[in-house]
Formats: sequence, C-alpha cells, structure tokens
Amino acid sequence: MVCSRKLIMGFLVILLALHFKQITAHSPLEETLFQLVRGRSLVEGDNSSESVRPLADTVRIDPLDNFRKYRGGYNISNKHYWSSTVFTGRYAYGTAIVWVLGGIVYAGILLTTLCCMKKKKRTDVKKVACSRACYFYPILLGFLFTFLAIVASGVVLGGNARFYSKGTRVKDIVIDTAEDAAQTIYNVTGAIRALQDNAVVSDAAGRLNSTSRQLDSEADNILRQARKHKRWVNLGLNILFATTTAFVSLNLIAILALLVSGFLRPRRPIYSLIILCWVFTALCWMFFGVYFFLEKFGGDTCTALEDYQQDPTNSSLSEILPCDELLSAEPVLFDAKAGIYDLINQVNANISAQPASSPVGQIRICNPFSGPPDYIYQPENCSANTIRIGEIPQILRGFTCSGNDSDPCKEGEFIPATTFNTVSATTTSVQNLLDLIPGMESLVGCQLVKDAITEILSHECRPVKKYARMVWASMAVLSMIMVVLVLTWTAKAYHERKRHFSDGSVKPHSTTPDDTTILQVKQLEPEVGV
Repeated sequence: MVCSRKLIMGFLVILLALHFKQITAHSPLEETLFQLVRGRSLVEGDNSSESVRPLADTVRIDPLDNFRKYRGGYNISNKHYWSSTVFTGRYAYGTAIVWVLGGIVYAGILLTTLCCMKKKKRTDVKKVACSRACYFYPILLGFLFTFLAIVASGVVLGGNARFYSKGTRVKDIVIDTAEDAAQTIYNVTGAIRALQDNAVVSDAAGRLNSTSRQLDSEADNILRQARKHKRWVNLGLNILFATTTAFVSLNLIAILALLVSGFLRPRRPIYSLIILCWVFTALCWMFFGVYFFLEKFGGDTCTALEDYQQDPTNSSLSEILPCDELLSAEPVLFDAKAGIYDLINQVNANISAQPASSPVGQIRICNPFSGPPDYIYQPENCSANTIRIGEIPQILRGFTCSGNDSDPCKEGEFIPATTFNTVSATTTSVQNLLDLIPGMESLVGCQLVKDAITEILSHECRPVKKYARMVWASMAVLSMIMVVLVLTWTAKAYHERKRHFSDGSVKPHSTTPDDTTILQVKQLEPEVGV
C-alpha cells in the first residue's frame, strides 16, 4: 500500500510540476502559452517600427508622392508601396488611354467629314475608282492577324489558368498554416480543460479557466482572421481569373465576327464591331499592365520571403510574421522541458528505491527528453522496458479495487476505484500535453511559418512569376495584334463608306426631247459630211 501511494504521489508530482509548481506565479508551460498568445505569429503583426532592409528593386516612381522615388521596401500595409508597384504598368495604361483618345478623335473627324460631305452638291462628287488590291489585301491581313490573335488568346487563357492555380496553392499554404497554429492551441486548451476536470487540481481551476479562455480567444481570432483573408484572396483571384477569361473569350468572338463581316461587307454591323474591338484593344493594354504589376508584386513577395528565411529579425516581413517574439518564448519552454525531465527522473528514482518484490518495483517511466543541456523531446528513444505516462493506467488497473469504495478490496488490490480514475484521467492528460510538445516547439520556434515559406519558395514562387510573365507577355502581343487588326478593318470600312457615298451621290442628267434630238443630229453630222 505504501509503495502504491508513493507511486501515485509521484505521478501527481509530475502533474503539479507541469502546471502548478508555483501556484502564485505562472508555471513554465503557462508562461509559454501566454507568450504564444502575445505573439500572434501567423495573422496579426506587431505595429512596432523596426529598421528593415528594403528590397533593392522596390525603388520605383510613386504617383501618390509627386512622382518621387519610393524606397520603403516591401510593405503591403503601405499605400505608397502599392501605388509605386501598380504604377510599374504605366506604359500599358498610358497606351490604353492614348488609344481611346485616338479613337475619339478619329470618330470626331469622321462625323465632321460626313456632315461636310452632305452639304456639298452631289453632282460635284466623283466616283472613287479602286483596283482589286483594295479588297484583297485588307481581307488577307484581317485573316492573318485574326489567326495570330487566336493563338495569342490561347496562350493568355492557358497562362491565366495556371497563374490562378498557383495563386490558389500559395493561398492554401498560408491559410493551412494559420489553421494548424490555431488547432495546436485548441489541442493545448483541450488538454488543460481535461486536467481541470480532475479533483486533484480543482484548487487551480480558476487559473486554468482563465488560461483556456484566453487561448481559445486567440485561436478563434487566428481562425477568424485567416478565414476573412481567405475570402478576400479567393474573391480577388476569382475576379481576376473570371474577368480575364471572359474578356479574352468575348474578344475572340468579336474579331471572328469582324472577319466574317469583312467578307460579307455589311455596313452597319462592321462599324459596330470596329467600335467594340477598339474598346477591347484598350482593355488588352490595361490587362497587360495589370499582369505586369502582378509579376512585379510576386517577385517582391518571393524576395521578401527569401530575406525573411535568412534573417527573420531584419526582414520587411517582420511586422507581419513576428517570429522574434515567439523566439523569446523558447527559454521558457526550455525550462519547462528541463523541469519535466528532472521530475520524471526523480519519480523513477523513488520507484527504484522500492523493494524488487513490490508490485511497482520493476516499473520505469519513459523520460521522453534527452539529457542536458539540450533537453530534446525524443519519445521514440525510450527503451523497451519503460512505459509512457499515458500507459500507467494499464499497469495500475490490475491493482485497482474492482468493487465500490465502500466494498473491501480483494487480495492484490491496493488502489481505490476513485483514486484510479483520478490518476488515469490525470496521466492521460499529461501524456496529451507531452504529445503536444512537438507542435508547441514548432509554434514557438516559428517552424510552422518557416516550413510554409520553404514550400512556397521551393515549389510555388517560380511558377507564379513564370505564369504571370506568360500572361502579360502574351497580352502585350495580343494588344499589338489588335491594334493592327482594328486599323486594317477601319481602313477598309472607311474606303467602303467613301465609295458607297460616291456611288449613291451622283445624279443622272435629265434629258428633254429637244436635247435628245440635238444629240442625235450631232451624231449624224459626220455621216452627212461624208
């Protein structure tokens, strides 16, 4: 009985050391959890200003700062970074604006010319002569550039689909990392709540409740922020993918309809299609600028991730991913592991002091930590003749009274059922906490973030930049093809309109009977002379 009581007390000492070794102050494990709460590593950043090394390629013209150079580095919370990065596509935006203005000026000239032509006398208009080249060459050019536009559009659609897929993958990696961090905290609070259900720790239930609520609140906040960002990122990616796909598809339909109209030569439909394609050409230039900006932004992000991987404390991402705050909790977690290591050794020493003939004399508890000075958690290195803390109920079950507490225990039964239930719940909860140590180490050491960054840099960064570059390059080619195509059909339509106006404006000369007679007489005069 004395040996059993010592064994049970040894288990309870481990439990008390984990959470309640110093009731008046935070235990190492609680302090570590509070450090995690204050860290908010994956979603919320610290607002403290740090001197970070700006990216060299973020020196760009900022239209919001009187077109001065922006040198503030990668900072997605800074409007000047966004404006300077978006402004990298200024040549494409400017071309689109010039194209639209040119279309407006040309339309004004056409309307003015049409009004002036109507005021002229129709008898003064001469018929415009044209060779077969006037009809053949525009159609040939239209067919050729329509084919090239179809090819360029296919490249745009393919690159856009792959860019969307890779962008979604990056988003999933970041969101999954945040959700894993929140789930780790939920697992810790679940183990804490399981501990507080034990009567032996009821005197500290108030602190456990406070700790659990605070941790759950922070985990809820991480999930809430992650899901909010997930919705916004999904919305942005879906809008970009859908608008690009819809625009390129409609542009294809318009240029094919324009080609058919060029063959059939209807007047009003071809004018409407030329206006529509003129607008689509301007949009092509705008999309070219947007994807050019996205490629620059993706390159900045990947470079910032590389800098962060090399030195988290001196990176432009330090405010978003404050790993230095989490790293400050490592000594606290280290002290907690060292304390558990010493206490397990002490319990094993107490068990070894018991006679070999006692029921528990041969039991050894696995110490899952390596020795000093590292105290590395290595549960797989436990020897075969040891047991984990969570396996203790299986050992004690054979020494537990099978009846109620009021019934006398049978021979070989030393532990009351209520005591066994308490020890079983306690040791199971302690084992759960020990199983959570790898996740806590990963969270405290910011390993979750580092692993996510490594995966993005290794597998996603290059494809994202590659497909963004593919889209803007093919969109630039498509824009130039559209310019030539629209100008070709515009020239043909202008010539057709001018010829049609000439044909329809010549009035035939009216002849009177006298004029006819005079004409016939004049025609006969040479015969009479003969």
